[in-house]
Amino acid sequence: MIGCTIAGINDPVVDVDHPATRRQALDSKKPRNDKQWDPALDEPPKTLREALKRRAWLALGLFFVGLGSVGAVLPLLPTTPFLLLAVYCASRSSPALHAWLYSHPRFGPLLRDWRDHRAIRPRAKITALVLVAASWIWMWVSVEPLYARLSASAVMACVVVFLATRPSGPRESGERRGDK
Repeated sequence: MIGCTIAGINDPVVDVDHPATRRQALDSKKPRNDKQWDPALDEPPKTLREALKRRAWLALGLFFVGLGSVGAVLPLLPTTPFLLLAVYCASRSSPALHAWLYSHPRFGPLLRDWRDHRAIRPRAKITALVLVAASWIWMWVSVEPLYARLSASAVMACVVVFLATRPSGPRESGERRGDK
């Protein structure tokens, strides 16, 4: 049995593709609020519109998984934002893909850190900050119009502030949001 967390609730999941397992897991669940995983996704869509909508979300999710996978190898393409988008799309289309992303050996820890603690691992944070700095230097050397340099610099500054203010890992058990 694999411990899988979906939308902040610890859900034991065994072979997510097996219909009996899904029904058994759904029967044992407590009622959920609107922001959590929708158990109705395990049921077949009732209308053509619902089916097309789920397939579109799934296609978009797989597209973002692909971009995130490419970003894991190419230094200038980000991985985590695409994987966060993939998880969002998968949560609306495929519980199996959603669970797979969170249990993936490479991507899962990054996604769980973000979901559980809104944290970015130190290595990922440093890599992102170094790449933003390198991109900023390259932009000032290669881009001519001043308005383009300034507007891109403002966007990059916002990204740097956002990255720098994210926690680097799980909070200590005695530490609360307002405490340092």
